[in-house]
Amino acid sequence: MPMSPWTQEELKRRFARSDDPGIEARRQTPPRAGDILPPMMTLRSTRALLPLTLVVFAAACGGSEASSGSTTGSGGASSGSTTGSGGASSGSTTGSGGASSGSTTGSGGASSGSTTGSGEAGSGSTTGSGEAASGGAGGTGGAGGMVEGPGTDTTVTPFVKTPIYFTSDDDQRVVDAPVSFPSTGTYERITLHLSLECPSGGCDPWARLASLGLVTARDPAGDTVIELMRFITPYRVGASWDLDVTDLRPLLAGEVTLRAFIDTQVGPGSPYGDGWLLNAGFEMKGGLPAKIPVAVIPVWSQRRVVYGDPARPIAGAVPLVDVPLPVGASSYALRSFITGHGQGNAGNCAEFCEKEHTLTVGAVPHAETIWRDDCATTAVPGQQGTYKYARAGWCSGADVRPWTVDITADVAGRGSAKMTYDVAAYENTCRPDSVMCNGCTPGNGCTYDGATHTEPGYELSTVLIGYR
Repeated sequence: MPMSPWTQEELKRRFARSDDPGIEARRQTPPRAGDILPPMMTLRSTRALLPLTLVVFAAACGGSEASSGSTTGSGGASSGSTTGSGGASSGSTTGSGGASSGSTTGSGGASSGSTTGSGEAGSGSTTGSGEAASGGAGGTGGAGGMVEGPGTDTTVTPFVKTPIYFTSDDDQRVVDAPVSFPSTGTYERITLHLSLECPSGGCDPWARLASLGLVTARDPAGDTVIELMRFITPYRVGASWDLDVTDLRPLLAGEVTLRAFIDTQVGPGSPYGDGWLLNAGFEMKGGLPAKIPVAVIPVWSQRRVVYGDPARPIAGAVPLVDVPLPVGASSYALRSFITGHGQGNAGNCAEFCEKEHTLTVGAVPHAETIWRDDCATTAVPGQQGTYKYARAGWCSGADVRPWTVDITADVAGRGSAKMTYDVAAYENTCRPDSVMCNGCTPGNGCTYDGATHTEPGYELSTVLIGYR
């Protein structure tokens, strides 16, 4: 089994204090059907600010090399009463590519988000970034050779029934796998098949924030990871999802390392389940896609954005960036994952409040309400707990849908794109330092307790994709 490159001490520093008595006490509390996702941990993390770099697909014309493997199985269901909780996920940016004029390739900002609490979120930390510390982007990499020939149909399988779990002396929430993708050839469609199965001791009964990413640089201060997919585990049953990742072909080339993360708090020996068995595979169909992607540029690495605290404005956590446009591209799109977490606050934000988010490119705003109200019909069936509740951009037992915005017209005639992120105005008057404590959901005071009252915030990550 691929192992996490981090030591136990590093994982404790990044994700949680496993010896926190409050956490341990909550671990011993059995879940109840219908509960609002009690949290199992609060992530405490830091991020290094490293230069933003361009990830490009610099491959020569010609055929492709096939990677063997096939995906296996959908998740098996296991009965049981459940409720949810979640945590955080790590993510950040960068990779390899063509020559760079202004920055070296292969580095990026490491970031680890943080959330726990009802349905998952909670107090949590972050400032990480893929952009330069000043907020500006790094140098522009070359677009590399154009790939004209269709690739050979193949399936690449990095994870097969890979155990992901957590115990006090064995933290396997982060698991890496080396992978070999075809280094040349175009692909009409690349589908990521991801499934979860229940171990012999049963699946985790709580909903957890989870992700699959690509490691592009390693650093003691924090590895650089680009988020490919985000999902929320179901309540103690298996699951399977399919996601179109054709546009991420510039990342899925040659020898790479993929990283799986599930913020489970159970493992072998726990009365609440053994964690998860993860399967993931990439089905690659050779041919010409509707648009050929030539570069993937990290804009904002995955981070926790505190919401509703005047002392911590969103612009401080997500600064303006000026991203150089890739050479060889003629059209562009932004791809973002945004999910809201935290409960018990004014308006029950950010997990259970419906808010408009805005990405502004140059002077052009693109607004979207980040909200999922179709959980009863789109999430994995057969769950208990609160999986049918509408939430801010996610459902328990469902993959998180990326928000994609075409920005070609916004950057026409320019060599770079200035971008900002914002959310509808809101102040959480139910917070510890509020002058007047009010607006809390019934039964809560203004103190965050890591359970029924957790700090509101959003988990955000964004990349820019350039197409030929």
